[in-house]
Amino acid sequence: MSQLAGINRNLALEAVRATEAAAIASSSLMGRGDEELADRTAAEALRDALNAMSLDGRVVIGEGDKDHNPILYTGEKVGLGEGPKIDFALEPLECITSAAKGGPNALSIVAMTERGKLFQAPPVYMNKIAVGGGLPRNIIDLDSTPEENLRAIADAKGCDVSDLVVCVLERPRHVGIIESIRETGARIKLIPDGDVSAVIATSQPYSGIDVYIGIGGALEGVLGAVALKCIGGQFQGRLVFRNQDERRIAFESGVEDLERKYALNDLVQGQVMFAATGVTDGALLRGVQRSGNSAQTHSLVMNSRSGTIRFIEAHHDLARLGVLEE
Repeated sequence: MSQLAGINRNLALEAVRATEAAAIASSSLMGRGDEELADRTAAEALRDALNAMSLDGRVVIGEGDKDHNPILYTGEKVGLGEGPKIDFALEPLECITSAAKGGPNALSIVAMTERGKLFQAPPVYMNKIAVGGGLPRNIIDLDSTPEENLRAIADAKGCDVSDLVVCVLERPRHVGIIESIRETGARIKLIPDGDVSAVIATSQPYSGIDVYIGIGGALEGVLGAVALKCIGGQFQGRLVFRNQDERRIAFESGVEDLERKYALNDLVQGQVMFAATGVTDGALLRGVQRSGNSAQTHSLVMNSRSGTIRFIEAHHDLARLGVLEE
C-alpha cells in the first residue's frame, strides 16, 4: 500500500502548516536586502515544522550538502521517525533575491513523495519546457524549435500562435530564445524570478500562460514536475552544465547519462503531494499580510491521487505562534 494512502488529508494539512511557518518567518525580512538571513530564517522555521510531523522523512532535494548548509541539507532526516516513509523536495524560500528586495513570486514550497520515487537533482541548471493539461500526449519536445512547439500547441488548442503566451525568465542567457519566440508571433511574459510558479501557471486557465520555456534551476524543475504530476500537464527537462566541475558533481550524485532528456514521469513517480505558501505577492499566490499581532497567509495544496488543487487562506495569531518577542 502507498506510504501516503489513508492519511492524505492530515499529511497535506501538515505540509501546508510547514510552508505557512516558513513564509511567515521569512516575511519579517521582506525587502530588507539580506538574502542569506531571509533564506536561513525560512529554512529554520520549515525544519521545525517538519520535525513535528508524524513520519519518517528524509530530504532528497534540499539546501545543498551538509558542510555548506546545515539546515535541511540533502540527506537530512526529518519528522518524528515514526509513520510513513516520505521523501521531501524543499524550497524554504524560492526567489530569495526577490524576497530580499520586496519583489514578486517568493514562495515556501514542500513536495512529498513515496520513498525512492523522486529524481535527486544535482545543484545545476536545467533546460525546461512545460504545458498544462488537456493537450495530446507528447505535444512538446525539448529538442524541437520554439516555432515547432508553439505551432503544435496552437494547433491542439485550435488557435493561432499569436494567441499563445510564453513565460520566460528574464535572463541574458535567454536572449536567443526570446527572439525566436517573438519571430513566431507569440506573446511573451518575462518574469524576474519564480519559474516554479510559472510552470504551475501553465495548468491554470486564469493565469494567461500557455507554456513555459527556458533554463532555470534543476531543483525548481523537479518541483514544477511534482506540481504538474498532481494537476495534469507535460514537462521535459535536460540538465545544463556550465563547466566540468558541474558535470562531475552530477555524475557523482548518480546521474549516469548527462545528456538525458527527462519527461515528467522520469522526475517523479507514484503518489505525490505539493504545498506552497506565498511570501510576497505573485501571479499564483498572495504574499503574507502582517498587521500587528496577526498575519494572513495564502497557500495551495495538491494531491496527485485526487488531482485536486485547494487554495487555503489562513489567519494566524503571531503571539500564539511564538513569532513575536514577548
